[in-house]
Amino acid sequence: MAAKTQGSSEVPPDDLSRKLALGKVESLPHIGLVGDTYTVTVTGEDTAGRFCVIDMHVPPGGGPPPHRHDFEETFILLEGELEATFRGEKITVKAGETVTIPANAPHRFHNVSSQAVRMICICSPAGQEKFFLEVGVPVATRTTAPPKPSEAEQAALMKKAEELAPRYRTEFLREA
Repeated sequence: MAAKTQGSSEVPPDDLSRKLALGKVESLPHIGLVGDTYTVTVTGEDTAGRFCVIDMHVPPGGGPPPHRHDFEETFILLEGELEATFRGEKITVKAGETVTIPANAPHRFHNVSSQAVRMICICSPAGQEKFFLEVGVPVATRTTAPPKPSEAEQAALMKKAEELAPRYRTEFLREA
């Protein structure tokens, strides 16, 4: 065993109860929500609650309403560009760029372009994927658009999301 150096700490032993997580496309949950399609690729169960990963397909005009939550959120844009609003200031985020939203900060993202956006979202700690699974509707693939809800269905969906939001440490806002 190597000698400990001043200021270093030992790495804990391997937790043999944790298994390798492999998300196969054919078995991942695809969720339609706010006109977007979110695919949960890594769950909190896979990471002992440390983080979750969501592959997001955001069509033109898509994106959630202004909101905030008490966990960190990082978006890595793979394709397209979108408008991100952070504490009321709008910026354009393009493919190849990464944006990290601090916990509790008001924000939103909106696809104002004519092309779909694909991005990876990492939430830390995990939990957001459970909110999406509980509020959204299952869809067939990563790019399948969710069914267009009627006005009454949209109102019911928003009511459900607002009722569940506190359980998932999320708050919907009027302005981001």
